[in-house]
Amino acid sequence: MSEQFNYSTAQSGVADRAAIDEGLRSYMLKVYNYMASGVLLTGIFSVYVGSNPDLLASIFNSGLRWPVALAPLGFILAMSFGLNKMKASTLQALFWAFAAVMGVSISYIFAIYTGASIARVFFITAIMFGSLSLYGYTTKKSLSGWGTFLFMGLIGLIIASIVNIFLGSSMMSFVISVAGVLLFAGLTAYDTQKIKEMYFAADGAELASKKAIMGALTLYLDFINMFLMMLRLFGNRE
Repeated sequence: MSEQFNYSTAQSGVADRAAIDEGLRSYMLKVYNYMASGVLLTGIFSVYVGSNPDLLASIFNSGLRWPVALAPLGFILAMSFGLNKMKASTLQALFWAFAAVMGVSISYIFAIYTGASIARVFFITAIMFGSLSLYGYTTKKSLSGWGTFLFMGLIGLIIASIVNIFLGSSMMSFVISVAGVLLFAGLTAYDTQKIKEMYFAADGAELASKKAIMGALTLYLDFINMFLMMLRLFGNRE
């Protein structure tokens, strides 16, 4: 009787674990699908604006450049602070709008770098990102200890970038780019594991959908920033 009970309990535990694993895979697939769709939308808008010299000039040679440059930050703040009040569908719409505006804001790269080098760096970044995210997803080692170091590194990177706007140092720009690639590489693995852990804290389908969108936003930002830093290092200028 005891053996039968233990066997039934074990079967129940295995079934529960299988259901959890399936739910986690479905959740992470949704995160990656949102993130990849956002990158695709950004690419479409970026290529469209970047391949139109007149449109590119009308944006970046006028007062529009500041609203376009700051608009993505506005969307990020709106999504972050409105997370608890918004429906998942509203949050999703904001994410698509953010990705489109982000495409316009980085379209300037087509005026600086060759199209071939942009494509090459993009695919290299995609391979790096995929490998690092896979590591963050599969590793049994906790990456929580990286959090403080990566956060301080991000603050330092932002400060250094602002300072270099006034200094205009090519050497400092190189150092910032190298540090940026390493920083966002670490963030990709760290954030992936953190997003994975968020699944277990989600209570209900609506909240899980919201967390999937915000997780996609986090990975999207890691990818785009890594790509831009890599482009500074390896992009061929026009």
